Amino acid sequence: MSDVPVLQLDNVTRTYHQGETELHVFHDLGLTLIPGEIVALVGPSGSGKSSLLHIAGLLEAPDSGDIVIGGVASAKLSDAKLTAIRRRDIGFVYQAHNLLAEFTALENVVLPQMIGGRDKKQAETEAARLLESFGLGERLKHLPSELSGGEQQRVAIARALANKPKLLLADEPTGNLDPKTSRAVFEQLVEVTKNEGAAALVATHNLDLAGKMDRIVLLHEGQLIEGSSLASEYNSL
Repeated sequence: MSDVPVLQLDNVTRTYHQGETELHVFHDLGLTLIPGEIVALVGPSGSGKSSLLHIAGLLEAPDSGDIVIGGVASAKLSDAKLTAIRRRDIGFVYQAHNLLAEFTALENVVLPQMIGGRDKKQAETEAARLLESFGLGERLKHLPSELSGGEQQRVAIARALANKPKLLLADEPTGNLDPKTSRAVFEQLVEVTKNEGAAALVATHNLDLAGKMDRIVLLHEGQLIEGSSLASEYNSL
């Protein structure tokens, strides 16, 4: 496994302007993820977790600082090169699964691979392998409407991993699920992500799930805090 960090946020600053008001979301923020590492991102609502994931995923540019993906600095790259990195190296999972309703589970996982240049037969083989790893081997031809909420989210995670990204970014990936299903989906997310050799940054309000990841970082007042007392610090905010 490579020792090059999968993700580095170097002195990232982001400010939003609302009329004459400035909202300082981050200031000189830094974070590093290594291959195979699953990191929980926690913080109160409005702290900027989703904005941080957007910036880490090259969907949004910081005001200053740099995002380095697999050793490649992004600050001076063209839009075309940023798009290529997103397609090749980054997978996204959201609270809403955002599956294409008219396509089967298999087809939902095939499509991003074909967009990435893989031929259909190879894409179908890889999609079936991933879905089987999530226990969905008998649900390949089912439409999203024929799947449970937990199954739909498993398909969404498989889709995010289909192009073998270096980095998985997940924003409350089990937030719409009941506690039992949430735990099951999360455990499979961690297991399959590690088996695929990716690193993951997972935003969650669930401290029980966060505690099962390799590290927890707390986003508070524009900075990331790491330490063993995070649960009590988070609960006091």
